[in-house]
This record gives sequence, structure tokens and C-alpha cells, in this order.
Amino acid sequence: MMREADEADLKRHIGKIVEGIKAKDLDALRRLYADDVVSFDIDPPLQHVGIDAKLKNWANAFTFFQDVAYEVRDLTLTVDESVAFGHCFGRLSGTTKNGVAVDGMWVRATFCFRKVDGNWLIAHDQVSVPLDIATGKGVTDLEP
Repeated sequence: MMREADEADLKRHIGKIVEGIKAKDLDALRRLYADDVVSFDIDPPLQHVGIDAKLKNWANAFTFFQDVAYEVRDLTLTVDESVAFGHCFGRLSGTTKNGVAVDGMWVRATFCFRKVDGNWLIAHDQVSVPLDIATGKGVTDLEP
């Protein structure tokens, strides 16, 4: 029964990420990550360590968009008492500041959660696109 409640909490947590992105609300997003989060995001470098580095990535994305949206598909969670992980497909899209609609691309996302004082926080996340080994380029036109 407890795992079902935790899974529901984690789904709400992911929903809060979507809401925070749509609102471009860095303070709301800050509350969802552990202070020592390690993020393997699609922006260089290979890793971003700490909440400020993670939020800098979101701030960079927000400067590109006037209106922004984030969609999550096929979220799967595995939950234990104090740690959990999940994976899904995600797509960042919106309208640029000069009015161009951007459909975005689907990425693969993995979240690792740690329960701290009864609250789930993202301790690690990873976002990636498939790689065409022959060309060395990301494949960004795939859909779930």
C-alpha cells in the first residue's frame, strides 16, 4: 500500500516538473531537486553538479522560448522505501521569442529519486537522444 502512495507522489512530482517548466518557474523547479543533484543533460558539459547548475540549464532553455511546454509519455516507475527511479519520453516545445512554433524533439529521460524528510527529490536525471553511430549525430526525429 505504501509503494502505491509513493508511486502516486512521484507521478505528482513529475507533474510539478511539467507545471514548473510551463510557468518557467525556477523557484518551483528548485523545490523538486536535491541540492546535490547530478544531471546528465543534453547541454554540455557531460555532467551538471548541484541544483544551481541544473537550474542554469532550465534558465537557458527558458530564454529561448516565449511560451514553453513539456510533455511526458510512457512514464514507468520503480519504488522502494527511500529511493525510486523512473524513465519516460519527454518533449520540450513552445514558441520562440520571435514567434516561431517549435515542435521540439522527443528525448529519453531517466529520473532517480531520494526520499528526504518524507519528500521525494530528484537526485539524478539523465536526458539523451539516440545516436547514429555511422554519422556521429543525434537522431532527433523519432517519436514514441
